[in-house]
Amino acid sequence: MTPAHIALRGVRTHNLRGFDLDLPRGRFVVVTGPSGSGKSSLAFDTLYAEGQRLYVESLSAYARQFLPRMARPDVDRIDGLCPAIALEQRVPAANPRSTVGTATEIHDHLRLLYARAGRPHCPDHPGQALVAWSVEGIVERLLALPEGTSVAILAPLGTLPVAVLREAIAALRARGFVRFRIDGRIEDGEAPLLPASGEARAEVVVDRLRAREALRGRIAESVETALRVREDRVLLLQPDTGDELVLPTRQTCPVCGYVAPALEPRLFSFNNPAGACPECSGLGRIGEEAPVGEDGEDEAPQGARDCPSCGGARLRREARFVFLEAGGEALALHEIERMPIAEARRAVARLCADARDAARLLHAGIDARLGFLEDIGLAYIALDRPTGSLSGGEGQRIRLASQLGSRLSGVLYVLDEPSIGLHPRDHERLLGMLLGLRDLGNTVLVVEHDEGTIRRADHLVELGPGAGEEGGALVAQGSVAEIERTPGSLTGDYLAGRRAIAVPERRTKPGARWLRLRGARGNNLQDIDFEVPVGLLTCVTGVSGSGKSTLVLDTLAAALSSALHGTRAVAAPHRDLEGAAHFERVVRVGQGPIGRTPRSNPATATGVFTLVRELFAATPSARERGFDAARFSFNVAGGRCETCQGEGRIRVQMHFLPDLHVECETCSGRRYNRETLEIRYRGCTIAEVLDMTVAQARRFFSAVPALERRLAVLSDVGLEYVRLGQEATSLSGGEAQRVRLALELSRRGSGRSIYFLDEPTTGLHLHDIARLLAVFQRLRDAGNTLVVIEHDMQVVKTADWVVDLGPGAGGEGGRIVAQGTPEEVARGGGETARFLREALA
Repeated sequence: MTPAHIALRGVRTHNLRGFDLDLPRGRFVVVTGPSGSGKSSLAFDTLYAEGQRLYVESLSAYARQFLPRMARPDVDRIDGLCPAIALEQRVPAANPRSTVGTATEIHDHLRLLYARAGRPHCPDHPGQALVAWSVEGIVERLLALPEGTSVAILAPLGTLPVAVLREAIAALRARGFVRFRIDGRIEDGEAPLLPASGEARAEVVVDRLRAREALRGRIAESVETALRVREDRVLLLQPDTGDELVLPTRQTCPVCGYVAPALEPRLFSFNNPAGACPECSGLGRIGEEAPVGEDGEDEAPQGARDCPSCGGARLRREARFVFLEAGGEALALHEIERMPIAEARRAVARLCADARDAARLLHAGIDARLGFLEDIGLAYIALDRPTGSLSGGEGQRIRLASQLGSRLSGVLYVLDEPSIGLHPRDHERLLGMLLGLRDLGNTVLVVEHDEGTIRRADHLVELGPGAGEEGGALVAQGSVAEIERTPGSLTGDYLAGRRAIAVPERRTKPGARWLRLRGARGNNLQDIDFEVPVGLLTCVTGVSGSGKSTLVLDTLAAALSSALHGTRAVAAPHRDLEGAAHFERVVRVGQGPIGRTPRSNPATATGVFTLVRELFAATPSARERGFDAARFSFNVAGGRCETCQGEGRIRVQMHFLPDLHVECETCSGRRYNRETLEIRYRGCTIAEVLDMTVAQARRFFSAVPALERRLAVLSDVGLEYVRLGQEATSLSGGEAQRVRLALELSRRGSGRSIYFLDEPTTGLHLHDIARLLAVFQRLRDAGNTLVVIEHDMQVVKTADWVVDLGPGAGGEGGRIVAQGTPEEVARGGGETARFLREALA
């Protein structure tokens, strides 16, 4: 019988404290707790990792010999574990060829649809229908001539060099053909007369007859014989008059002779040479090579622009002129994939309204997958959007849509904060999809802080009570009601109302100074005016896809950076900007990774590592050996382990699984060579310092003011549990953003800065959000201005000023629905007002 629970015994992965836990199978399970309490260690590094290890162990001995042995999670026993699928925020840097369409396999279904139901057009004569003749059609055309008309059926060889033509004729004579037409003259002799040199036009004379219905069978046989010589056309010649008629069997333009290629799925793939634009190789963009950053990383390409040949469509010309047609409407594949998903779904439905057979089945699959994407709040995203441009939450929901389409059952789905990037309205839809996965017979385990998700859980697990070394304990588990009654549960306190993020007793009203952006019309923005009060905290909210990022980051932040700092950033279209003189500095604190390789980490990103290396270089033992600060860098030769080149791990390609990183056997993951590790500062090596959490390092370096100040700021933004040397690729988008925020807070400012933040609460428990809001208020009280894109109503209700975009997503958004204090916005209409009223209550 199928076990009722996944039973874990003695879980000690990372900071987990050896607890036992029973998770009900076939239920919606939420794991919550403060940031750094061990949630990901339980969900991903224990449950999912063991599921992946067991899969590898199930392979044959032959297959396993090519794979490294995967380490077993630090747990005594796990029983009842089912096949596991992880949908994380953190994904490897996306391949530039990967798009939303390819990631969801919708592009593959569309390729099949176009190969089956598409109609090619001539690129040079778009209004001209292409012509193709079947054998039956050619026979009927010949028999349509007056009865008894003399007709010759010929197979064109084309105009060829004489030497090549002589060999071709010899080969055809060997196959039984005896008559040839050379430059318009039919030669009956064994050696047709050919020019001495140069080129000649030739045809094979397959048959000569008179047009009679009684000869229908002979005519059909002769046409088929001609097509075995030249498969794409037949020539009908009337010897008496000299009239010629070329009948192509492939789609051909009668004006210019353009021949459409055979419609195969690979013709519509930009990842296949048969379909990719030859100029940009299917990338859609061309530009300079990507420059290399200080950490040896590739940065964004400079000067990239749409390919002049395909205009960014990625496909070769032949594929771009194949259309689905219905009711006078015709759309090419790349035109559909450029539409927002909701619009693309409607367009495909119109074009396939009368589809039959396989095309109808293909449309059903495409419609279902597009419907999934709409239902989880991604109706505004286009299928040709590169996956590398998606936020962590968008990328996770894209992968979730793929899993929903597969309709598996009996699987353990492990998700990392699927609510990020979602307005509460869209989050309600997402919860419906997750519960749908559960109802298919799956176990859905979600790491989440969102109160709405927590309240819908069948089973709730809280870890804590703190972060890092103060976390890792099983604080509570059970139903929401049981958690509310559990003493010492932070989550229970907030659910029961014993704790709350307070609404400010009084609002700071806007003064006379404003930053005004007029006529913003980038992407879906509807020529709007956007006003930000100087010296206050402004929250910009609205449903997913309403235009928040375009307005705040792509337009206002870019225009202000250009005005103040002369940056090369090109702002989205707008009319003018007023009020830039109120600021000295623009600070964009985004969610992008602080680095794309294991060499980047919080210590390097905040400058802490530079100070640490200088301390080690100043020790007596280091000076005796002549070691300078560079000796303690794992990015350059000298002090690092050369086996792994300072990464601490070796990458192993898994071929049919994600690549693995195994610990370097030479340095045991410590990154440095033996001589460097002999140097100690207060009894610790440089590797041991990098392995410290921010909280541990803060105590260790309490006597070094410059270091203690920077570490204190990391702690203030809720990152005391992060290790100094933790790889940048393992940080969530919210953690990376808070590392950047800590760097800015550690700088001494004049109080005339403006900060732009994109969903800074990502990955934060309600208790951590309260701490982050205190940091925001500290920045604001120093005279700075903050503009925050946020969906969490607990944050929005504490803002001084709120701007709500909408009312919908994509083409239905891009307008300012309401603006004012939180109370004023809550009194209005729209999706945000409903949820903001609940938060204020």
